[in-house]
Amino acid sequence: MRRIAHATVKKLFALLLAAGLLAGIAAGDAAAAHGDAKPEKRGILLVAFGTSVEGAGAAYTNIEKLVKEAFPGVELRWAYSSMIIRRKLAAEKNAVERDSPALALAKMMDEGFTEVVVQPLQTIPGQEFNATAETARAFSGMPKGVRRVVVGMPLLSSTQDLERAAGVLASIVPKERAPGEAVVYVGHGTHHPANVYYPGLQYYLQKKDKLAFVGTVEGSPTLADVQAELTRLKVKKAYLLPFLAVAGDHVHNDIAGDGPDSWKSTLTRAGIACAAVLKGTGESDPVAAIWVDHIKAAMEQLTTPQ
Repeated sequence: MRRIAHATVKKLFALLLAAGLLAGIAAGDAAAAHGDAKPEKRGILLVAFGTSVEGAGAAYTNIEKLVKEAFPGVELRWAYSSMIIRRKLAAEKNAVERDSPALALAKMMDEGFTEVVVQPLQTIPGQEFNATAETARAFSGMPKGVRRVVVGMPLLSSTQDLERAAGVLASIVPKERAPGEAVVYVGHGTHHPANVYYPGLQYYLQKKDKLAFVGTVEGSPTLADVQAELTRLKVKKAYLLPFLAVAGDHVHNDIAGDGPDSWKSTLTRAGIACAAVLKGTGESDPVAAIWVDHIKAAMEQLTTPQ
């Protein structure tokens, strides 16, 4: 996989060079050869999986606002890692263009960025995060390119992140929640070993709230796991909160949808009334601040020797 990823980046680099997008870099090198040092230019690239669900982009808007407040004067760019989402957005009437991570970084190379922090907006360091990180690191120190690229960590990447997340997630629970009612944070889930962060978060959440649970759409804990616990504790009502950056397709269909297999429908049939919250974690300032702090940590790496 590593060879494939590097081969893909090299092919993209060659195509961009042939198309003339990197002509500015060549000009910059010529100037450097005559004694003109390349000026420092630092940037941030936020990389999301992407969404085409109307209104879901509010989470990205909020994250962008917080990042700009934390890093005034540092240029901010966006990329979507999902080709399907990028094509879907490009085909819409009021088309929104989003670059892939590789293309966004190639453009930043062309524009003379010397240092870039790439911040993926994943929840855990799973397959999607690692694919983006590998692509980003391939651009670091590339001849005639960006001098250094540092990748920020996802929302959960340490014990400290788990403890912090458990505390701030409590702040987004609906105020109308009554005693005896449960709250269930539903994430994406994965077969990647990083799925362990979900049960890890469960541990820290329940130290604060015995009726707070974590579930996943495609990993573990499963819907059946959560349902069994709610039934055992005789819970009659549960609030379903997305544990994803945006309230996209998974939220509207798999979690809160009216289909027979959704979390809401399944739990309702089991006698547990459900109230779904259609907001991604990126819309919460306390949660999004964790990503911002990971960008700060990555920025600090730019000042340390390699």
